[in-house]
Amino acid sequence: MAGKTLQEVAEAMRDIDFTILSTRTSDGAISGRPMSNNREVDFDGESYFFALDSTRIVGDIAHDPQVGMGFQSKSGMLGMKPFFITVEGFAETVRDKAQFAAHWTKDLDRWFEQGIDTPGLVMIKVTAERLHYWDGGEGGEIIVNAPVVVTHI
Repeated sequence: MAGKTLQEVAEAMRDIDFTILSTRTSDGAISGRPMSNNREVDFDGESYFFALDSTRIVGDIAHDPQVGMGFQSKSGMLGMKPFFITVEGFAETVRDKAQFAAHWTKDLDRWFEQGIDTPGLVMIKVTAERLHYWDGGEGGEIIVNAPVVVTHI
């Protein structure tokens, strides 16, 4: 059976509000925390989350930008069973208010009452390299963005 496309997996992700975003701490431990995916996002290999610059997640990303995310839908693509997705990629922090505005939704006001003007606000951009999915029967892997390999001649 043929595997799923990125578009098919993105459709399953559309209604998932939260992900567990995992980072590696400066002492090598893996730390995961829930982050809002804001639903109704068209996943194309990039994900965006908001945090405060003073939080551990921002420090973890500065130390090691390789991250993982885990998603679980309430029901699968055919409405019959859960759909699980893990994403491996790299994170960076963005401090540009114009980019904040492009990704802001009103639901974020719950956590950041001053909106994009919240002091210390940063946006975390995760660029996926690959993802794995499993629907209780079929599973697969999709290479989203091939890693860039730098060679010196």
